[in-house]
Amino acid sequence: MTNQADFVIIGSGSAGSAMAYRLSEDGRHSVIVLEYGGSDAGPFVQMPAALAYPMNMNRYNWGYLSEPEPFLNNRRMIAPRGKVIGGSSSINGMVYVRGHAEDFNRWEEMGARGWAYSDVLPYFKRMENSHGGQDGWRGTDGPLHVRRGEIRNPLYRAFIEAGRQAGFPVTEDYNGQQQEGFGLMEQTSHNGVRWSAANAYLKPALKRLNCRLIRCYAKRVVMEGTRAVGVEVEIGGKLEVIRANREVIVAASAFNSPKILLLSGIGPAEHLKAMGIPVVADRPGVGQNLQDHLEYYHQFHSTKPITLHSKNNWFWMGVVGAQWLFFKKGLGTSNQFEAAAFIRSAPGIKWPDIQYHFLPIAISYDGKSAAGGHGFQAHVGYNMSKSRGSVTLRSPDFKDDPVLRFNYMSDPEDWVKFRHAIRVTREIFSQKAFDPYRGEEIQPGRNAQTDEELDAFLREHLEGAYHPCGTCKMGAVNNPMAVVDPETRVIGVEGLRVADSSIFPHVTYGNLNGPSIMTGEKASDHILGRQPLPRSNQEPWINPNWQVSDR
Repeated sequence: MTNQADFVIIGSGSAGSAMAYRLSEDGRHSVIVLEYGGSDAGPFVQMPAALAYPMNMNRYNWGYLSEPEPFLNNRRMIAPRGKVIGGSSSINGMVYVRGHAEDFNRWEEMGARGWAYSDVLPYFKRMENSHGGQDGWRGTDGPLHVRRGEIRNPLYRAFIEAGRQAGFPVTEDYNGQQQEGFGLMEQTSHNGVRWSAANAYLKPALKRLNCRLIRCYAKRVVMEGTRAVGVEVEIGGKLEVIRANREVIVAASAFNSPKILLLSGIGPAEHLKAMGIPVVADRPGVGQNLQDHLEYYHQFHSTKPITLHSKNNWFWMGVVGAQWLFFKKGLGTSNQFEAAAFIRSAPGIKWPDIQYHFLPIAISYDGKSAAGGHGFQAHVGYNMSKSRGSVTLRSPDFKDDPVLRFNYMSDPEDWVKFRHAIRVTREIFSQKAFDPYRGEEIQPGRNAQTDEELDAFLREHLEGAYHPCGTCKMGAVNNPMAVVDPETRVIGVEGLRVADSSIFPHVTYGNLNGPSIMTGEKASDHILGRQPLPRSNQEPWINPNWQVSDR
């Protein structure tokens, strides 16, 4: 077993696993996947309801922190990324959202030719095995299982009904023809287990003789002139080079993909010189254009003891864990995000920009702090911020964490939109559907009413939604800020591609695991020189009232 292959993929996450599967599929090409993280075995990763644990364990999470965020009380925000096979798909919340059709049309307008909705829809279908999705709009025989929860708690239905009572649309499948509206949320779980990119793609690929995984720390891409020929890695304290006969593909996350390019001499020349790194290609866009979603938790006490609070103790956790371990049944099989909404913040906005995840318990995402007693909450996010940040090197030492500056809430419009989000959320929860359950508002709380009071709450309580992207953006070859072309080739060098969420020109509306896997699927066809899948002629639904109403 020589340490060389036709294709060397850095990272086994959402896109990397998909590419490992597709590039090795016909048996003609050898593939090596480089991954620093370890095994995903065990209930912390595999049990859907345990999602709060791996995100808070150094064993599975790189544990990055932002620099102090100037618009959020100088808080350092946690920025988890998966350090395990499957990458962040093994530690995420398992929520599955394709994104809105117009997101991808915007990508094409920004220079990512061939990535419009009609181009990417066939790849979403190819990757999906949808259980209960809309006929004709969803894939049914792909590797990625997608399902709805069992919606046993009446609060899920109350949330959807409250949205309808407030005048918003209801959608049968937000990943189908109509994203906008209130409906059931989808998750990547199957037969009671987290259906990560590792379970869907990587493990089947590794059963083939032409695909293997090497556990190592990727230091940099090895260049001969302007051609990538391999990857320098650290294994057991020693440096080695894994050779690529054809191409090196970086799929190491929106934080680590730009970091690896910078360490390889590809990036803004001034930054590279300041770090003492020889410049191979001056690409000023590497590490720029960092985007993410923010959200806050809108919480209420429940007047009925029907929430998950009664199961949030060691005894019931043990019972739920045992049910899952022995039978793959019960509460352990769901991420508990089983109702959702996608709404527009104002008339004149063509597609939704506010997203809801509903949860029948009042608790923080990390599971550490629960509101006293029974409660419920919506995670509320404004998803179309114009705020932009950056990823840069801390030092030329490849073991040092990158410097993450999100500049969250630096655009004044973000404040306007989040204040609206709080007020419209109060309107939704005030509907009749919640009358049997609604107690006192826990947060923001009745004392937060004026713009100033809402802003003070937001500064202290906004959280990252862990959807970083954009730091190696895809665009036209003549765009100086583009890093890769529409076939995912790094501009200015040969034999090197990037394919993961870092190449998104603009953040999509929703959670990023689905679009990241789609990116790996589509990039695989470009890498193999195949004709892309035929474009779709299906027309997505746009709200006929979009110019005159927010609902």
